[in-house]
Amino acid sequence: MTELSHSAVDRVREALAGHGIDAEIVWFDDAVTTAQLAADALDVEAAQIANSLVFTIDDEPILVMTSGSHRVDTEWLGQQLGGVIRRASKETVKAATGQVIGGVAPLGHPAPVRTIVDVQLADYAVVWAAAGHAKTVFPTSFDELVRITGGTPSAVEPPASAVA
Repeated sequence: MTELSHSAVDRVREALAGHGIDAEIVWFDDAVTTAQLAADALDVEAAQIANSLVFTIDDEPILVMTSGSHRVDTEWLGQQLGGVIRRASKETVKAATGQVIGGVAPLGHPAPVRTIVDVQLADYAVVWAAAGHAKTVFPTSFDELVRITGGTPSAVEPPASAVA
């Protein structure tokens, strides 16, 4: 396979290397902008896709790395973090990460972004995260995601017992 290049993907590759990781970045023929599309392309469960969702908490960007099997409960998570969470605009996403929605990686950003890593991702030995472009992913693990992002492990929705 020909090695493809894109400036945002190159920054992700460099950031990974800075953490001692020589990750294989997988390029797809088509964009995989949803967890299910990425899971189908990789032949894995959607829960193994580490979605990179950018929100704001009290007007500051926050990156939530969540399992592709569920949605972030922004009201609940905001209460846990002591603020109000709102979906970030595409302009805020680009400014905070240097990447566009659909391809936001957990690292390779112009400056560190506060990051929450969904504890559900720990259920899998390998999870897949975007690598800076909507046609790219790389394999990693929950522990590695926490380490490379300086992230905080957290649930991103209330426990099932709290919902009942």
